[in-house]
Amino acid sequence: MNSIIDIPSINKQLSSAVQTIIDNKTKPLGSLGLLEPLALQLALLQSQNCTAPCQKISASNPVMVIFAADHGIAAQGVSIANSDVTMQMVVNFINGGAAINCFCRANQIELYVVDAGMKKQLSYASKYLLKNRLGNGTEDFSEQAAMSEEQVQQGLIYGQQIVVELIAQGTDILLLGEMGIANTSSASALMAALTDHPVELCVGKGTGITAEQYAHKLKLIKRALAREPKDNNVIAILSRFGGFEIVQMVGAILQAARQQIPIVIDGFIVSVAALAAYRLAPQVIDYLIFAHQSQEQGHQLLLQEMSATPLLLLGLRLGEGTGAALALPLIQAACYFYNEMASFESAGITV
Repeated sequence: MNSIIDIPSINKQLSSAVQTIIDNKTKPLGSLGLLEPLALQLALLQSQNCTAPCQKISASNPVMVIFAADHGIAAQGVSIANSDVTMQMVVNFINGGAAINCFCRANQIELYVVDAGMKKQLSYASKYLLKNRLGNGTEDFSEQAAMSEEQVQQGLIYGQQIVVELIAQGTDILLLGEMGIANTSSASALMAALTDHPVELCVGKGTGITAEQYAHKLKLIKRALAREPKDNNVIAILSRFGGFEIVQMVGAILQAARQQIPIVIDGFIVSVAALAAYRLAPQVIDYLIFAHQSQEQGHQLLLQEMSATPLLLLGLRLGEGTGAALALPLIQAACYFYNEMASFESAGITV
């Protein structure tokens, strides 16, 4: 783990110089709202090894990676669908028929899907389907640990390896999504274990369960949390409650930050993976761009844990990386204004 937690902090000594470039664009100070700190963040990321701010910033080679896995707790009826839907949706992703496929096509984002550990393995191959299976779904964490700590460590390595390969192929911004029936249960338990928030504020209705299912889901998560004393060991927490897809996303986030590329964080489940990565390596926060605030209960509190300001508030609750894909045009717009907007001096404007 040490190799992927060794993440460089952003060189903030250039902050003033970058901010001056932004402030000297032909606009009132701060008038581009959240695009301005976004441009600042990207410029600092891409000026890491420079003595002066870079003159051009880029997010021109985006890749979306959806991590998919199954969860043992799904057998308890905590979701609107059974675990078979995880594989069915992965097939839909590969065939190009899901919402995320539409949004990726709209924004020229290459899409890969990772089988991190579905109940069954797909029998066919695709260059867009990566198989890094940790098992045939996790154990039911309401009864026992979801996975072993060895599986957690292997999942972190798998996530790391995917990112290393993508960056070698030219990826300069990583977008993350997920798929896994019952993964809001896993994410809610992880949030409760990683924070001091009451479990009632961490557990939501996911994709739309009934009040009875919600009460059952809450009861199971409370039981799981009470099974052992609260522990600050992030690896142990991921072992107790994590999903195979969540663990691999943690590894992907850490590795992308280590290689100094920005990571676009989607909704609740990806944000929980980001929180786990943040607990392992606080400097990772400099590399995270939070796409949106979802409708899942607890997401706002989760964002506050990382002092994160999301770019969008669209009422999304789908997952799949949809919010991250929708946020990409804003990220690219921040690059364009930084790169191409005239300064007062170059435009001959005196104010």
